[in-house]
Amino acid sequence: MLDILLLGATGYTGRLITRYLAAHPQRGTFTFGIAARSEKKFNILRDELGDALLHVPTFVVDVANFDDIERAVQEARVVINTVGPYWRWGTSVVRACVRHGRHYVDLTGEAPWVREVIAEFDYAAAKAGCVVVPCAGLDSVPSDLLVYVASRTLKSFAGASAAIDLSTSAWRLGGQSISGGTFSSILSSLEDVPRRKAREATQDFALSPVKGVPGPRPRAFYALSIDPSLRGVLYIMSIINKQVVQRSWGLFELAARSPELVFPSKTIGAQDVSGLSYGPAFKYDEFMVLPSRLQAIFVVLFLATVAFAMATLPPARWIARRLMPRSGEGPSDRDLDVGFVHITNITTSAPVASGRTVTVRTTFKGKGDPGYLLSSIMISEAALALVQDQDLLPPFGKRGGVLTPMTAFGDVLIQRLNACGRISIESGVVPVEGGRTRA
Repeated sequence: MLDILLLGATGYTGRLITRYLAAHPQRGTFTFGIAARSEKKFNILRDELGDALLHVPTFVVDVANFDDIERAVQEARVVINTVGPYWRWGTSVVRACVRHGRHYVDLTGEAPWVREVIAEFDYAAAKAGCVVVPCAGLDSVPSDLLVYVASRTLKSFAGASAAIDLSTSAWRLGGQSISGGTFSSILSSLEDVPRRKAREATQDFALSPVKGVPGPRPRAFYALSIDPSLRGVLYIMSIINKQVVQRSWGLFELAARSPELVFPSKTIGAQDVSGLSYGPAFKYDEFMVLPSRLQAIFVVLFLATVAFAMATLPPARWIARRLMPRSGEGPSDRDLDVGFVHITNITTSAPVASGRTVTVRTTFKGKGDPGYLLSSIMISEAALALVQDQDLLPPFGKRGGVLTPMTAFGDVLIQRLNACGRISIESGVVPVEGGRTRA
């Protein structure tokens, strides 16, 4: 049996993941195979990667054919699925993985689809002991990771009972492009997803098993008083990112309140999960940093106009289909290398024992196109965590279910990303006066 099977290996992001896995420093310690719709597509990939694909098994899989999917997923312990739109093609892959007890990760940013997956497969996946993690790329690993790390820093400084009041992530993005697959998912969200389900997926805690305190409402302009340079506008991917972060909060909170319900196995006790809670008052927000108020106004107007046109005017979608990249197309290698992401998270505690609050600054810095090059690294390392570090995974990762990046992988994924050479994660307490104190 293979360790990893990559579905959609000949698509744009699939090719990046194939290249990353083929050149991974630990390549000799895991096996992987690749799947695509035709042998012709494999030949193109072999011409591109050459000897790197020697001894890599290939599988012809049509995701519209459930028998193909069933046969393919049984060949590996972990399935990476890059075939979107997930609303159209993802459910049958998750169903096959859960049915056969295989782990699953993907790159979706489609909140309505994730909500459907949780409702249909969470209980069955937990019973089967398989881990299902949607949103394991730029959407929504950094957001989920930053809050998790900030909470760990806060607790190490102020004590295990310290809780978060508000956590806000300010995103700086450079060189971000779009691929044909991403554009196809955008169209699917506008044309295929019922409006009612789309609205439900935008509500606070739509993906969480328990409800919490509603987060700040979306607004035109954002700013963080702790750093005047951190100001900007609504980040377009904040909808799914907030939902993933809130699901992590909900899973951790439920486990802290009722560990015997979440983990009926005797191998996981209350002491293993009590320190994971972010606290009952937790709220999360995020925005995209821009250099000036004038640019922010322009971006707000532009995004609002494009969103309205795409959502309400079929001719606008017709024009976009002819202008945007086609399936399999995306940024050039040069564009991939010049991109970057720099996220600063500011997390403020609820009052601690002394009556004061504690502020934590956590950063996520990545070199390379965020949505494609860095996403291919994130999902690859998530899959490798399931293959190579299963004994080190946090309690939820050992139990299974439809999880988030941090509930499934926790510190294991953080360590892997810090070691990959393109991503760095740091966290520390901001002192009340003078200097900077590391927790």
